Amino acid sequence: MTAPDMNAPIQKFAAAALLACLAGTLSACAGRFDPETDASSPVAPRVQALVDANREYPRWADFPRILEPLPQPVAIAARVDALRAGSGDLAAAAARLDWQTTEDPDALAAEVQARVASTPVAPVSAQSQAEIEEFVRRTRERGRAPPPIDRR
Repeated sequence: MTAPDMNAPIQKFAAAALLACLAGTLSACAGRFDPETDASSPVAPRVQALVDANREYPRWADFPRILEPLPQPVAIAARVDALRAGSGDLAAAAARLDWQTTEDPDALAAEVQARVASTPVAPVSAQSQAEIEEFVRRTRERGRAPPPIDRR
């Protein structure tokens, strides 16, 4: 016997055991799908009445009807073609963009910083920023490791 032939009975046994466990587990749950109301409960008649009244719910008649006719395949194809044309236009516009800047990076950074600095900040936002920075500082202080213990 070769090595793969020796493992075949083990694999078959393991598959059969797994199948038996799965069947046992599912059969144990089968009773849960048909629950009965406890007759000694004070709310049992009301619960059973609600269950009996709604046993056939939902019915097809309870679903809303489609008021608009479904679009024809020709109309769907026209929409798909319009989307494809639009995606082609978008791809062409993206291809025209200059993704690599040829400007001086320091000048660009200074321009962006000037634009940000020229935007007025509400006092509440400035206060919130100060509170956030204080929280970060306190959190970093708490995050420091304690000094080592002298073991002498």
